[in-house]
Amino acid sequence: MPSTRELQELARLHGVATHYTTDLGRRIEASPETLRAVLGALGVDAGTPGGVRAALAERRQRLATRLLPPSVVLRAGRPPAHLAAPSGAELWVETEDGRSHRVGSLGKELADFPVGRHTLHAARGTHAENVPLLIAPERLAGPAHRSWGFLVQLYSVLSGRSWGMGDLGDLADLAGWAGGLGADFLQLNPLHAYVPGPLTDPSPYRPSSRRHPDPMNLRVEAIPEFAALTPADRDTAARLAAEARGLRDGVLAGGLIDRRAVRELKLRALELVHRVPLNPARRADYQRYVDAEGPGLADYALWCALAEVHGSHWRSWPAALRSPEGSGIAAARAERADRIEFHRRLAWLSDEQLAGAQRAATDAGMAIGLMHDLAVGVDPEGADAWSFQRFLAEDVTVGCPPDDFNPHGQDWGLPPWRPDTLAEAGYAPFAEVLRGTLRRSGALRLDHIAGLFRLWWVPAGAPPGEGAYVRYDHEALLGVLALEAHRAGSMVIGEDLGTVEPGVREELADRGILGTSVLRFEYLGGSEQRSGPLPPEGWRGDCLATLTTHDLPSTAAWWDGAHVRLHDRLGLLAEPLGDAVTSAAAEVAGWKAELSRVGVLGPDPEGRGEPLAAPTHDTLALHRFLARTPAKLLGVWLPDTVGDLRPQNLPGTADEYPNWQLPVADPAGRTVTLEDLGTHPGPRAVAEVYRELSSRSSVRKVLQEDSARPCHHGSGLLDSPSDRRS
Repeated sequence: MPSTRELQELARLHGVATHYTTDLGRRIEASPETLRAVLGALGVDAGTPGGVRAALAERRQRLATRLLPPSVVLRAGRPPAHLAAPSGAELWVETEDGRSHRVGSLGKELADFPVGRHTLHAARGTHAENVPLLIAPERLAGPAHRSWGFLVQLYSVLSGRSWGMGDLGDLADLAGWAGGLGADFLQLNPLHAYVPGPLTDPSPYRPSSRRHPDPMNLRVEAIPEFAALTPADRDTAARLAAEARGLRDGVLAGGLIDRRAVRELKLRALELVHRVPLNPARRADYQRYVDAEGPGLADYALWCALAEVHGSHWRSWPAALRSPEGSGIAAARAERADRIEFHRRLAWLSDEQLAGAQRAATDAGMAIGLMHDLAVGVDPEGADAWSFQRFLAEDVTVGCPPDDFNPHGQDWGLPPWRPDTLAEAGYAPFAEVLRGTLRRSGALRLDHIAGLFRLWWVPAGAPPGEGAYVRYDHEALLGVLALEAHRAGSMVIGEDLGTVEPGVREELADRGILGTSVLRFEYLGGSEQRSGPLPPEGWRGDCLATLTTHDLPSTAAWWDGAHVRLHDRLGLLAEPLGDAVTSAAAEVAGWKAELSRVGVLGPDPEGRGEPLAAPTHDTLALHRFLARTPAKLLGVWLPDTVGDLRPQNLPGTADEYPNWQLPVADPAGRTVTLEDLGTHPGPRAVAEVYRELSSRSSVRKVLQEDSARPCHHGSGLLDSPSDRRS
């Protein structure tokens, strides 16, 4: 075996950390077996002493002889700190408008180029190199004023017209309703495309593609071509809609959301719609979309078409089809042309309805509108993994090391970006993913944004704790993120919870990227000491602050201790039940004391004291506490406003708990529909707490019934802007 010193040096030269520090301050060394496996995933032979030495020599030689790094990403107006010009080399920049400019150094001259994607050239003798040069904005714009909004999983909010789960028509109506209450944004679960076929994992954070939305979110009847169905097809569509009503009624009766059944019905209905020719104007709109999306859309649609024939696990496909460059791809494109067209059309229709939902949000007065969520990765057998396989590491998955919240660590089963091939491509695949989610949004939330700095790689077959951190060029990735968000006119929020290394949050704030703060993690002394709740004035301002998230207990469950009982019932407690109950009660008591100290609790006007009413006196006090922090954005978990006791996702479970399948419900477990929200006092009571945050004057009628009811006009998406107002 190679010596530990040589193996560790090789790891460091490839950005693989040889140790890490836990959230409780302990130093943990990566094992030699882990280092060899992670290096192997980067294409480095580290299995033998000879392999390690040869890889070391090759890496040192490459670093010593190259003229330029694989790509250069800078912030406008900020000269690079560690970029030295190669001695004796001629340098010039070709800007994205095709002009050529000679430069004398790799310092301030580069940073003075306009924001955009350019090419940097270097030549010395017969040796020439050219690499991508990206100039990002110096800083992203933040919210114009303090704002609040709702956090919601779209599938969980059903209406009388949705097919068994919330859809994009419901989203438009939800936006109109929320805007009427004074909300400035709706933060959504990822709406990325799922892997077709049996839905073994309903998590929205394990998509097939992050570049395109999932057609299961479509409101079928809102598609213009639906009105032109033949009589026979209209009868068939009516039967499908009746089956969908049965699914919806089952959820209303206490059942779970069955995404697979919803998707099967919708795809059959969409097949009917696809038979209707597009009129000239619609055809022109569609062609503009196809042209703008380019090869990425073509590959995605081809993958979907091939998956219909060969199954969704592309690694088991015929060898000639396992790559977009395979020898059988040209023939497959010809043979499956109609199905490719079908899947391209679905992507376009989904984009149209998302655009309609964003218009509904802005028409209702929202300053931000839709806040989309970018999942941290993709299914290893999905469309993006097939298209981007050269940029994704094999035989490793992404997760996180053990911490106080997850003592065994986590393995998310997602393939990580390869930092080397990604840099060589000028981060174009990452930019393409960002553009796909930034479309039709006012803000973008990045799940696990710390992964742009480093990611926890878990070798195949190893437990989550036996992984290692792999370092990424965070300045480059953040620059690409800023460039794409700037061009989309979107602000960015990073989910920076959990184990976050020093300096990350400061770097995000310096770039105008907001962080995420959750009440249950905000303590004096941080997660290591937890010497009491953090007073409101101690919270950071550059963040989206919330009481809870989809991965945590609802506020009512936490306040009542119901989450402890749930964890005990499922065998998830890491300590005896009595100790867990005592700890949970002490945590709540600490926060109740802080609410009293701050003066937001006060006496219970109804003398209830019980935690299950919605909204509770205590829950409203927590919102008043949150409003006293300097956080620029304040998020309200929508299920909290009706007293929902169930988390949407319970980390550490699979079949034991119905993750991602629960509708919004009241404390008794009864489904609360979109129509119910319009008359429920809970959301309006919470809105009253936050109503003075915004400078908008047109949405102050918080307690008026008219502004509290969802909109229901025609399709909910295709009417004129004036018709979408309540």
